[in-house]
Amino acid sequence: MEIFLDRTFSGLTAGAIYVLVALALVVVFRSSGTINFAQGEFALFTCFIAWGLTTKGWPILLAMAACIAVGFVLGVVAERWLIRPVAKRSESAVLIVALGLFIGLNGADGWIWGPADKLFPRLLPGDEDSYVLIGGSRLHFDTIGIVLLMILVVALLNLLLNRTSLGLTMRAVATNPESASLSGVRVGRVLSLSWGLSGAIGSFAGVLLVPVLPPNQLNLSGFFPILIFASAAALLGGLDSIRGAVVGGLVFGVGASWLNGYATFLGGTLQLTVAFTIIVLVLVAKPTGLFGSRRVERV
Repeated sequence: MEIFLDRTFSGLTAGAIYVLVALALVVVFRSSGTINFAQGEFALFTCFIAWGLTTKGWPILLAMAACIAVGFVLGVVAERWLIRPVAKRSESAVLIVALGLFIGLNGADGWIWGPADKLFPRLLPGDEDSYVLIGGSRLHFDTIGIVLLMILVVALLNLLLNRTSLGLTMRAVATNPESASLSGVRVGRVLSLSWGLSGAIGSFAGVLLVPVLPPNQLNLSGFFPILIFASAAALLGGLDSIRGAVVGGLVFGVGASWLNGYATFLGGTLQLTVAFTIIVLVLVAKPTGLFGSRRVERV
């Protein structure tokens, strides 16, 4: 039982991070109907900026605020100057641009900050003595803090998307941008805000992620598996569903932790294979995911 709880608590940490990144994907999809495959690299780039600021003596909280602001601006710029010009051509063009962003940002990270791993300061307490005992297992304070922050972001995002006019216009733009424009909705502004919000959420998740997930350092390849798991979580729950992102993220986080503990022969590579397999199965069997809504087009 103690080992089970240890693995579950560890999985909650990863799962909360997957939830946050999945939420960033949901925000973009709800407004534009596309998946931002460069989301992980947005977060990685801004985390490098935060790391650089901490090396110059900035407190981690202030560096995190700057990181989130840069993430918002990066999302707005990417949508306005890279995604929007090709969005009317085809979905394939958007995909290619997003993949180009993925490669370009990763290359820029290595060129600016070098290939060596960087030690990233913790936002939350994470030493060996910072825990509470539950059933003989240690529930660390950083896990509690990350889960609480995740719940706060979910609550605020749910309020924004489901209880405000912005959330309504985002859904309208994703469903039919031409009709939304004719109704007086400033489609370009809504798209920019959604991509900016997505970039900010991803950057926030990155600051929480780096110090707590192996190898506990900032490196050029660390965010790719996170994006895969978060994408699988968003697809499993439904790309337009906040509830689905939460369920999917926690399922993958806790599930992967259980696999690490009870099926060690799988290893990290096979876990990614499992995530890819789930993505394919969901797309084939139930494209809307567990909680996603089916869109009806009038002809």
